[in-house]
Amino acid sequence: MLPLHEIFVGLGVFVASVVFVREARRRGALNEQSLIAVTGALVGGAIGMRLAGWLETLDLQNLWLYGSRSILGGLTGAYVGVLAAKKIIGYKERTGDLFAPAVALGMAVGRIGCHLTEAPGRPTDLPWGVHAPASTPECPGCLAGQAMHPSFIYEIIFQLAAFAALMWARKRLTQPGELLTLYLAGYAAFRFLVEFTRANDTLWLGLTGPQCFLLVGLPLLAFRLAYGWRRGYYDPLFQRKVMA
Repeated sequence: MLPLHEIFVGLGVFVASVVFVREARRRGALNEQSLIAVTGALVGGAIGMRLAGWLETLDLQNLWLYGSRSILGGLTGAYVGVLAAKKIIGYKERTGDLFAPAVALGMAVGRIGCHLTEAPGRPTDLPWGVHAPASTPECPGCLAGQAMHPSFIYEIIFQLAAFAALMWARKRLTQPGELLTLYLAGYAAFRFLVEFTRANDTLWLGLTGPQCFLLVGLPLLAFRLAYGWRRGYYDPLFQRKVMA
């Protein structure tokens, strides 16, 4: 049986790498230092995914397996990995805007593997509810033949829309790092909401593990957005271009 999850995750990484290289070349930032930053992102992302998953099980024997599907842990690890790689080589240029569209499109591709192999979501009566094979791991609804939210399809749609929005905004925003800030804030808010349709276990006050994690991250991102808004970083997004 083909490891569809791993195949699509690999395709997602490949797509993200292609988008990063093309964007770096367009901005004149394709150099050895930026490629080292990518390496830091890949290594940090792999470690972050597995550590985040391990925190759910606290089982060292399953560290590699469980952590491989924690997207929020992967994003956090990748961010830290880039910072660490740049610190080691003394690279001071901002690279976040190169990563933002690459991550969005790569995530859209990777989530196809999640949709094909994981429990889709919580039961629903909505007309677009989906059914998954009874062999799907950790999916009582699949065994019962229930229609469930296609939560990963929701995320694929979000990531494709985010990619299109970022590609539109990249030529308008001039303040370095704001493209990544907008993407992270948008994804954090979306992920908190979509968790209500996911099949993840609840941990506290009806919230899932990712939602508990985001309870800390969302206020920080909101503060960062407010900081940029007050300084006019996002004004170009609302200004109509005047035709010559």
